[in-house]
Parts: sequence; C-alpha cells; structure tokens
Amino acid sequence: MKIATYNVNGVNGRLPVLLRWLSETQPDIACLQELKAPQEKFPEEAILEAGYEVVWLGQKSWNGVAVLSKIGKPQVSRTSLPGDDSDEASRYLEVKVKDLIICCLYLPNGNPVPGPKFDYKLHWFERLDAHAEMLINSGKKVVLAGDFNVIPTENDVYKPEKFKSDALFLPEVREAFHNLIGQGWTDAIRHLYPNETIYTFWDYFRNAYQRNAGMRIDHFLLSPEVLPQLKKAGVDTDVRGWEKSSDHGPVWIELK
Repeated sequence: MKIATYNVNGVNGRLPVLLRWLSETQPDIACLQELKAPQEKFPEEAILEAGYEVVWLGQKSWNGVAVLSKIGKPQVSRTSLPGDDSDEASRYLEVKVKDLIICCLYLPNGNPVPGPKFDYKLHWFERLDAHAEMLINSGKKVVLAGDFNVIPTENDVYKPEKFKSDALFLPEVREAFHNLIGQGWTDAIRHLYPNETIYTFWDYFRNAYQRNAGMRIDHFLLSPEVLPQLKKAGVDTDVRGWEKSSDHGPVWIELK
C-alpha cells in the first residue's frame, strides 16, 4: 500500500499537476493540504474520474484538507481537533481506510513571530499532542500525515542559521514536535534515511528548487502498530519542477 501526502497550494489552480501526479505515481491513499477552495468548489468529479473516492474539508481562500483513496471510500471519524470549539479552520481530517486510521493535517505556519499567529500555532500543537496521545494509546494502526510546518533539526533545512527566528524552526516548535515523537511515533523518512539531505519544500524565490535550497516540513508519523509494515519512503522531488507546480513536493511511504 502506497500512502502519500501533498500540500497542493491550491487544488483548482494546480489541478493538472495533481492529476498528472496521481496518474504517474498511483498512490493508494493521498492526503492533500492547502486546498484553498470552499467546500462546494472542490473538483470532486475530476478526482473521481482519476479513480479516487474522496472526502474533504474546504475553506475559502486558504487551508483545506482532503483524503483520496483507491481502496475504499474514507470513513470520516473527525473533522477537527478537540480542545477549541471556536477554531473553524479546515486543518484536520481523520478517516479510516481498511484497518488504518489516517490523520491528514495542516499545522499552522505561525509567522510572524511573536504574535497571535504564533500563539495559535503553539495552541494547535498542544491540541494535536493531546489527541495524538489518545490515538497512540488506542493500540490501533495510525498514520499522522501532512504539512506540519516544522523543521525538526538542522539537517532538515538548507542554511539553518537563516531560520533561527522563523516559526517553523524556533526551539519551542521543534520541542513540541519532538515531544510528539516522544509519545512513540516514528518519523518514517528519518527512520529509513537518518542522515540524508531530504527536503519537501522549496520556495518560489531565489531559484530555491534549482539550488536544492529547501526544507523538510511534510512528515509521516507512524504508530508502533504500523512501523513494522514500513518498507519504503521518499519524496517526488521532480514534481516540484513541473510547470505551475506547488512549492511542496509529494511525500510517500510504502507499507507491506
């Protein structure tokens, strides 16, 4: 089974790229983030024609998450994180496909720092941490996948010294991510490739993609029940170079 996560940076504007990627790589399940489309404007028909059943949470102008599946329609179990009923952002979608619980998430960016956006990011992380602990203690097969907007270590960014005051790399953000890992989750990419330079995002400015001046902010975290099935993982870096592509590359894992 191949599971992918992809921040599409606008599902309608980049629909040709998304459909080409789905056709060429054929993931069984795909988690999408940053749809930038209201609920009624999601391109459901095109996704169905591509062979995928889909559930999604839209939002006008920004945010938005979706889960696509070729192996049975995702059964929605949660459309937001517990802990803040006032949070209306479409950033979390939890589904069940076969015997897997798939949590598609788009964690807040948090910039500028300091400010309310950074405070919101830390609060969202606290809610994720509490819910993830419940999930991992359930003993079920769980995958947390998406754009975490966290650079975990200096090995995960080109020229880390330039990001010391960025909300993706501040000590309290990295600590929150490492605390999450400490519950017993496994970072799939680093489990298989502990020291390699691997990026999932390249800015549109300063020829970042051409220079491979990127960062790794899209992650797969696996519960202990899933980890023994992990066989492969990678990033479709070439997709980032396609015309009118997202600034993220799709990330994927293969489970036996």
